[in-house]
Amino acid sequence: MVKVQSIDRAFLLLQELAKKSGGISDLSRRSGLPTSTVARLLSALEESEVIERIDDGYEYKLGPRILQMASQSNKGENLLAIARPHMVSLVDQLFENTGLSISSGYEVQYVGQVNCANPVQIRDWTGTRLPMHVVPSGLVILAHWPKKAVQSFLDRKLDRYTPNTVVNKAEIIKRLEKIKEDRFCWCLEEFSEGINSIASPLFAENGNVMGALHVHGPSYRFPSDSMKKIVANLLVSQAEKMCKELKHK
Repeated sequence: MVKVQSIDRAFLLLQELAKKSGGISDLSRRSGLPTSTVARLLSALEESEVIERIDDGYEYKLGPRILQMASQSNKGENLLAIARPHMVSLVDQLFENTGLSISSGYEVQYVGQVNCANPVQIRDWTGTRLPMHVVPSGLVILAHWPKKAVQSFLDRKLDRYTPNTVVNKAEIIKRLEKIKEDRFCWCLEEFSEGINSIASPLFAENGNVMGALHVHGPSYRFPSDSMKKIVANLLVSQAEKMCKELKHK
């Protein structure tokens, strides 16, 4: 109960800071909380980079972490609105579930999905975050990061999700180079056994990668050998159409 109360009070302070910056006494007056409580909560929030001091003084404002979270959320919602018709088009052509992903730190976040009518289909992964190296949407985004950022990602421990997950760093670098040429990436049962998926990157007008379109389905039917190249071409073509649309937004 004490923890829940602390969370409620922390949100109250964040709501006040969203309206206007302030110091301990000012925030105590505005929130109705004791100054000792405000000081304790502000210290914890500052340590987590949720808030920060203005010019290292005594007043606080919202910090980089919470602003980044808000930015990611808005970015995902805006991109999803533009992506949905393209996702529907892919479902109509490929008869498999299609999704949209964006980067979130060293992870990829699924922000939306359009399901196919097939009675046997993959679950909706919307809201899920996964390491970039285990799914094609993460790999196509990673492939267009600056080399220094890619190296920072690879310097971390890379978890193996299935026997097919590629965790060898030299292999991943080679793979990223091919992705840049091909504009797509297949992952065959690398995140979860029984699931195959493919993704293609989405670019902003300035050339920066901002997300990925992906298609996934059960490995027993997706993709058939005869359809693998066709699926890749259709996905890349749809992603390119969406990129052109993004340039005019």
